[in-house]
Amino acid sequence: MTTTAVPADQLPLRERKKLRTRRALVDTALELFTERGFEATTLDDLCAAVEVSKRTFFRNFGSKEDVALTPTQDMWAAFLDELERWEPGAGRPVIEVVQDCLLAAVGRMTDDGWARQVRLSERLAARTPSVGAYGLHFCDRTTREALAILRRRLDLGGVDDLRTRLVLDMLVGAWHGALESWTAMPGEPTSADLAACLREAFAAIPGCLTLTAAPKDGPAAP
Repeated sequence: MTTTAVPADQLPLRERKKLRTRRALVDTALELFTERGFEATTLDDLCAAVEVSKRTFFRNFGSKEDVALTPTQDMWAAFLDELERWEPGAGRPVIEVVQDCLLAAVGRMTDDGWARQVRLSERLAARTPSVGAYGLHFCDRTTREALAILRRRLDLGGVDDLRTRLVLDMLVGAWHGALESWTAMPGEPTSADLAACLREAFAAIPGCLTLTAAPKDGPAAP
């Protein structure tokens, strides 16, 4: 998974080896977790399959949950990097800024296997409480990091943090909606398909704010 601006083949040899080891751990972990179950797969099993030590594992990941969610965590790390590197223009809606940064982050996921890793990871999180809980914690932490970047880099004209936080919450909500649509696609949907689902979700945000409700036909509730 490529998350930096430097192509993997241009990195020093030592860094390329580290990336290959990290990729092997992620690939193998997701396959083993899918085939055997998350709880049934031990760290010893994973390290033996990749032929690395536990020390090497913990140089790359903090836990089994961490390695299981690496595909989307890498994408959100790229999102934070895009926020840091983006050159702000005056008067542009913040929601457009963060949407562009998220699309750019998805575009940086150039590894051919990334899309498959995300699908395996999402299925695992859906049926494994500890992985799902880890994902919620990661989401909250990432939102707070993004909020800190926006506070530091943008003049929000005295806007309170609640509205800025709601911008990020809408972004995350759109991401989850797009991810659900994408994972339901037949075959092997690509990262380009995910970007298309994201654009559709972003386009739906303005309509959500003006959505009205009418009671369904039928007897009124007592």
